[in-house]
Amino acid sequence: MLKVDHVTKYYDKLKAVDDLSFTVEPGEIFGLLGVNGAGKTTTFRMIMGLLDDYSGSITLDDKKIDYDVTDTIGFLTEERSLLTKLTVKEQCIYYGTLKNMSKDKIISRMKYLLDIFEIPDYEDKKIKELSKGNQQKIQFITSILNEPKLLILDEPFSGLDPINVELFKSVIEKLSKKGSIIIFSSHRMEHVELFCKKLVILVKGKTVLSGSVDKIKSDYRKKNIIVKGDISIDELKSMKGVIDVIDKNTEYEIKIEDETYVESVFKKIKNYKNITKFILEEPSLNEIFIEKVGESYEK
Repeated sequence: MLKVDHVTKYYDKLKAVDDLSFTVEPGEIFGLLGVNGAGKTTTFRMIMGLLDDYSGSITLDDKKIDYDVTDTIGFLTEERSLLTKLTVKEQCIYYGTLKNMSKDKIISRMKYLLDIFEIPDYEDKKIKELSKGNQQKIQFITSILNEPKLLILDEPFSGLDPINVELFKSVIEKLSKKGSIIIFSSHRMEHVELFCKKLVILVKGKTVLSGSVDKIKSDYRKKNIIVKGDISIDELKSMKGVIDVIDKNTEYEIKIEDETYVESVFKKIKNYKNITKFILEEPSLNEIFIEKVGESYEK
């Protein structure tokens, strides 16, 4: 288990991380979210043992993270960290050696992963010859060569098309099922919703929202009603409890203050023609993120 316990980190007088606590169990995929400057990168560096001048504690399986355990950690950075003049094989050997892997193990694992990522013939290609998407595949491969116990993924889907997002998603889920502790960070909330069951949202280093994604969404009072048919937007907008009505091309999204207004909206909708859809939905994580982060900046 990864345990971050009341961690605070200063850069001189700037408090970059403010009393942060969370735990991630083996096999869990945990979301660490926030806008740029929220404290995510500092948190990653503390978790990996690159920064140790902080208060509180960070442990992996009840042990402080230091160079004795860093070989069991994988990290996919948001920025490209590939050496573009190297071949894919040379890049893998370089990173695998840093993780104390034997050359035979590195090559075996590399070939397996190149096949999984559908680029089996790329081992002798130079990094600079690869597309952005395939460079991202290689960067991901190097982060999981060592079959990490703890894996940190910072914007793992950068530069990927939808098909390759699904491919990455399947690999991440397999790692999770094998017991890896995974911390996932992205500005794309729809990506977070793909796998994260728990999360923390940071603003200026401070936790503004944490817990299970399902509970966060169910506790959020505002709801959305999805309707398809011939409606009057202006009439619905004038109703008590209706925040907004958004035309989404083939259907409408009616935003309401809370579930108590569903019945009155339904009664109104029944009076319209050609209604083929009426569904109450939880708000998206993106909506909640925008509101919670916005509220924190306004304080």
